[in-house]
Amino acid sequence: MDRRRFLKLAGLGAGTIALAGVGGLTWRAVDGGVFATGTGPAYAAWGQAGTAGQGSVGLVRAAVLAANAHNAQPWRFRVGPDRIDLFADTSRSIGTMDPLGREMQISLGCAIENLALAGPPNGKAPTVTLLPDPSDRTHIARVDLVPTQRSVSALFAAIPVRHTNRAAYDTRRSVADGQLDALGSLIDTPDVELVWFKKTAAKLAFGDLTTRATARIIADPRQAADDFAWYRTDWDEIQAKKDGITIDPSGQSTLIRSLAKVLPVSQKQNNDGWLSGTRDSQVPTAAAFGALLVRDPLDPILRLRVGRIWQRLHLSATVNGLGMQPLCQIPERIDRERSAGLPADFTSAMAAMLPARSHAIMTPRRLPHH
Repeated sequence: MDRRRFLKLAGLGAGTIALAGVGGLTWRAVDGGVFATGTGPAYAAWGQAGTAGQGSVGLVRAAVLAANAHNAQPWRFRVGPDRIDLFADTSRSIGTMDPLGREMQISLGCAIENLALAGPPNGKAPTVTLLPDPSDRTHIARVDLVPTQRSVSALFAAIPVRHTNRAAYDTRRSVADGQLDALGSLIDTPDVELVWFKKTAAKLAFGDLTTRATARIIADPRQAADDFAWYRTDWDEIQAKKDGITIDPSGQSTLIRSLAKVLPVSQKQNNDGWLSGTRDSQVPTAAAFGALLVRDPLDPILRLRVGRIWQRLHLSATVNGLGMQPLCQIPERIDRERSAGLPADFTSAMAAMLPARSHAIMTPRRLPHH
């Protein structure tokens, strides 16, 4: 079942606001969720995950809190006592923002990692088989479960508290090379490599390319529309759809977040905020930029493995008090170039920054301790 269906079956369907304010602005503030950040049925899943001893359902409750592009939640689960099957929900595509399905498959890989981490705390030892049915490419994984002694890892405990950190940070603080190396040690397959851009010149080059990719997406009418379609600013819409991107984790100030909920936000205003946030806050204050590399960027198995690794990296960063954020505008433009036959501007620029015959399919930024 998908996350929305899962919550409904758990008795957590969307409700209605039963509050009234004095005056139109106060009502609009209540209706926009200004005073209720992170509350309501849309956020119920965070309260259900992270508890051991729930059996197979506990694994799914952890899986649906995985990192996923645009919070599109592109998954369905078939759940039994000794087996869970994961399927791609292709109706949850983000369109030209992900024309080759790369981000969907990475997102599904993230869900697999959470699900696997939730096995032992729920008395299940998982065995994951990727793409088990060659005749059904939407059948992403078969997870066989056998009983095991319950145990809880630090990464499992971090699942309900892991969030993307889009805010700026204190540039007087730094990240040690040892911390970056420790994250690299979490990669468990030779098919995936993690590189960091941490020297000044490399950081400037990657940051500039990211900013330019953001501007190019905004200037592309189809990509801009497909991106904006997943933004949720209205309280009722957030609670009803339980998906998409909201203003709360944007890294904007409390005042800006509150105003965005009270006043209608146009696509242009949203785009302007995205570009300025990328250019003026996220890029210049990153301690390092990273890239998860593979040889074949179209290989679905590699994409799923990258998703599992990214989720593991982010959970480990959470455990160690570090912030991380995907900055994937460059791969998004590379996919757009490839799918639409556009000039390979970003494809070539990114390739020049990487080892020969390597492709970056996931690009985060790293922040120091909060």
